[in-house]
Amino acid sequence: MSQHSRPHQSSAAAPLSNTALSPDKDADMPATEKDLAEDAPWKKIQQNTFTRWCNEHLKCVNKRIANLQTDLSDGLRLIALLEVLSQKKMFRKYNQRPTFRQMQLENVSVALEFLDRENIKLVSIDSKAIVDGNLKLILGLIWTLILHYSISMPMWDEEEETEESKQKTPKQRLLGWIQNKLPELPITNFNRDWQTGKALGALVDSCAPGLCPDWDSWDQTKPVDNAREAMQQADDWLGVPQVITPEEIVDPNVDEHSVMTYLSQFPKAKLKPGAPLRPKLNPKKARAYGPAGHREEAKVTANNDKNRTYSVFYVPKVTGQHKVTVLFAGQHISKSPFEVDVGMAQGDSSKVTAQGPGLEPAGNIANKSTYFDVLE
Repeated sequence: MSQHSRPHQSSAAAPLSNTALSPDKDADMPATEKDLAEDAPWKKIQQNTFTRWCNEHLKCVNKRIANLQTDLSDGLRLIALLEVLSQKKMFRKYNQRPTFRQMQLENVSVALEFLDRENIKLVSIDSKAIVDGNLKLILGLIWTLILHYSISMPMWDEEEETEESKQKTPKQRLLGWIQNKLPELPITNFNRDWQTGKALGALVDSCAPGLCPDWDSWDQTKPVDNAREAMQQADDWLGVPQVITPEEIVDPNVDEHSVMTYLSQFPKAKLKPGAPLRPKLNPKKARAYGPAGHREEAKVTANNDKNRTYSVFYVPKVTGQHKVTVLFAGQHISKSPFEVDVGMAQGDSSKVTAQGPGLEPAGNIANKSTYFDVLE
């Protein structure tokens, strides 16, 4: 990353000239010393995310990157990654066993030449930077690949290609797609708005209604739990790999590039057969009905347990036969409506009598004890 840019700005390897990220309104603000440090938390999150993204694509050719800074140095994994992403072969031969530095430089040059022929323009990066493990420039290179192959190129469902859409940056395009999926949420960025985990649940449920139907009732003080639930469902049933961890995506230090990398997988997500879809619950609609249609308000409390149960409290105001209706997704549950007989309150005064000399209208004398009995 450039030392004069904020953490979420594009890094040294520039994206396509016609899809470069537009600068944020605060782009000219000076980065803090903490943000620029080599061990800044956002840098580690970005390196982890980009590494996982590469490995998701490389696994189909049985290759893996353990250390993004060093594992591209011989050019072989970089070439394999480009061939998987582009579905094309290199334009010229390369060294299959690059044991010497010169062979490694030649291999990386083949990869960079391929990108140039694909009209993917890079800035300030050459084969020496990759062979020598320049992490800042390598991260910039991977971000350029993410922009081109994951965000810029695909046409997404429900997306119309217009002149206006062609002018949008990759960031604007992805944000617009998400805003269209989540009209009920004010999503305006790729960091702060995702830190409670609830927006992830909303996005998963929007892509596959019923996967996270109760996201709106999630406890926002438990962001990691929320993110883990949403991301696991997306991984299991939408085929969206967790290239970022739940802990990382809700981290206040996360950068926009990492979040965009994860979210860019959703537009192409497809629901797998057998997904455990659940109707959307609205427990606040529970009511208790008394005789002659008398309606009693019910208080519904979420128990926040693993079975997602609710407790319902109501106070019947009149005696007689009541009907308690319990609906699940607008449908009666088994045995609903329930017949409930409400009797008189215990100690009903109409059933109690009192008698004795102490209650007689005459015959009681001052300073002399008297009494009466209360009978039920």
